[in-house]
Amino acid sequence: MYRTPVAIVVPQNAQSLDISGPLDAFLEANRQAPDKCNYEVRLVSAGPERTVTAGGMSLVANSTILEDDEPIDTLLVAGTPDYGQAYGATDLHAWLRRRAPHCRRHGSVCTGAFFLGAAGLLDGRNATTHWQHASELAERFPAARIVPDRIFVQDGPLWTSAGVTAGIDLALKLIEDDHGRDVALAVARRLVVFLKRPGGQSQFSAHLAAQLATEGRIQSVQHWILDHLSLDMTVKILAARAAMSVRNFTRVFFQETGITPADFVEMARVDSARRLLEDTDKPLQRVAFSCGFTNPDTMRRAFLRRIGASPSEYRERFRG
Repeated sequence: MYRTPVAIVVPQNAQSLDISGPLDAFLEANRQAPDKCNYEVRLVSAGPERTVTAGGMSLVANSTILEDDEPIDTLLVAGTPDYGQAYGATDLHAWLRRRAPHCRRHGSVCTGAFFLGAAGLLDGRNATTHWQHASELAERFPAARIVPDRIFVQDGPLWTSAGVTAGIDLALKLIEDDHGRDVALAVARRLVVFLKRPGGQSQFSAHLAAQLATEGRIQSVQHWILDHLSLDMTVKILAARAAMSVRNFTRVFFQETGITPADFVEMARVDSARRLLEDTDKPLQRVAFSCGFTNPDTMRRAFLRRIGASPSEYRERFRG
């Protein structure tokens, strides 16, 4: 059976779920399909000491970057709230530049992308990270193409994921690529990950975006949108509800949420349609009209933009 060595690089003060999520997914694949899967997962400390902290715990890594020369098929760097340490980690930069080209695939979970960026491994590549840090990642590493609102992104051998639990989604995708959909779904069920999200799915929903707004008029309009999705939602109509000019409403809305009013409306409609596709047997035309799409084709284009799958494909994958 093909041996698959997986190395998870752990910086100090790592996010514990960035480590345990992918690790448990790979080990569960071994248990679910022992005739197919042989993932050998090891933790590699990003510093000179094997003992690292993660989420208030002390972990003893299998090795450090100063002593690890074992083969690596899949290399992942875990994230940390203290990702500023990435810029001065020169030993780690050198180790990543030396090891990554010889791996079949390499990548990061959450803010682990900052370590890859500091090592020059994001240059000329598409990548993502936790949505709260995507703009900083893009500013720090302008040679990279940062995709701010995706669960995970693949660009050749480079795989990067969004925040925290998205590391599980990334691991499930790697398992699916290695051993097929049935094995990945078996792992997802065992981990009680009810929805195996595709990489193109948004990191956050319209409801979360509504919670982010602090300006009262903007928040009021957002909640009105969520409650009246079947109505006409032009920017002019929304600005009038906020008693603001179109120009000022659009500017303040983007300042509060980081997205345009039109994007928010489409996101809200896709969110609502997703729930109907998951929980009901309504035909696509009824789903489209009830969520404010003018026709099923409009809904289909919105799904492809936001999720990377058509409504029918989404229902097939996620129907409860």
